[in-house]
Amino acid sequence: MLSYLAYFQELFGPFRLFDYLTFRGILAAATSLFLGFLIAPWILIKLRRFKLSQSIRDEDEVGNLAELHSHKENTPTMGGLIVFFALLVSSLLWAKPNIYVITALLVYVGLTLVGLIDDYLKISRKNSKGLASGYKLLSQALITIFVLSLLIFNQDTHELMRELWVPFIKQPLIQKMPYWFLFMFFFLILSGSSNAINLTDGIDGLAIGCCITVALVYSVMAYSTGHAIIADYLLIGFINGAGELAIICAAMVGASLAFLWYNAHPAEVFMGDTGSLSLGGLLGVIAFMVHQPITLILVGGIFVIEALSVIIQVASYKLRGKRVLKMAPIHHHFELMGWAESKVVVRFWILSLIFAIGGLITLKLR
Repeated sequence: MLSYLAYFQELFGPFRLFDYLTFRGILAAATSLFLGFLIAPWILIKLRRFKLSQSIRDEDEVGNLAELHSHKENTPTMGGLIVFFALLVSSLLWAKPNIYVITALLVYVGLTLVGLIDDYLKISRKNSKGLASGYKLLSQALITIFVLSLLIFNQDTHELMRELWVPFIKQPLIQKMPYWFLFMFFFLILSGSSNAINLTDGIDGLAIGCCITVALVYSVMAYSTGHAIIADYLLIGFINGAGELAIICAAMVGASLAFLWYNAHPAEVFMGDTGSLSLGGLLGVIAFMVHQPITLILVGGIFVIEALSVIIQVASYKLRGKRVLKMAPIHHHFELMGWAESKVVVRFWILSLIFAIGGLITLKLR
């Protein structure tokens, strides 16, 4: 919205700055950070007043972990609303509206609603069972269909979104993905990233801290993809208008930092599925639209490890009757090994930063 001030630069010269992505990106991050700090205390008061806290799993469900997390009882959830309002308002203020920005924000709003329903059901039922996994997948499938319809029926994105790019290769691996494959591929990205972050959100500050590093990387990738000269230099596909997604990534960084202030150990509020499902889906759709979906596996390495730990644990127990880890996701395994919660989080943040740097390197190695 405020980007349109660039059109009045003849009246006031400094307005030309609003035409630059870097300038608007910095302002988007600062705006979302400010809004996050502004609205967080009010949201926390409301969450506590209405007793919107998720029940902590008992010893029958999680064994010794119940004692380790006993202090988390009555901590309010749905804190993802802090990130939601800060990110959404900042993005609307600083990003130029185009098909990529609209698509990304629609995914974010849609998955926020799904997460909100899930959190509400957990609270109302007073247990950890919210929306059935089948309904979550159905919701993600419907969002996938809706999003692909927007992109495929738009003449500017119809051909571009059918290209499949992979790291280290200078040309698209597949020039035109068949529509059935496109649906399956995008659904896997959207649901995979969404559910992976949801699994990671199990201890204070872990998921949101890793989201910050991933969002930083994709802000660079989105900017590079939308810049003709940089895209040509890096031998990646140029997508006119995709640079605006860097504004959304910057807004995510600012909003996440504000939320982390309250979510750091010991957490005053939990993100809940309201935040984790939607942030994962937002990162997934951005990765897809800037032709870096496979790179998300490396950049979001922590999320991949967390998801794989659950898959391996379940598969091992069903096939062998034995568990590989003390508990999945893997961050709980380290907690039960005796690591302090803060140590697990900081070490996972360090790994997340290493994965992020590795993902950025792939831009040049082609």
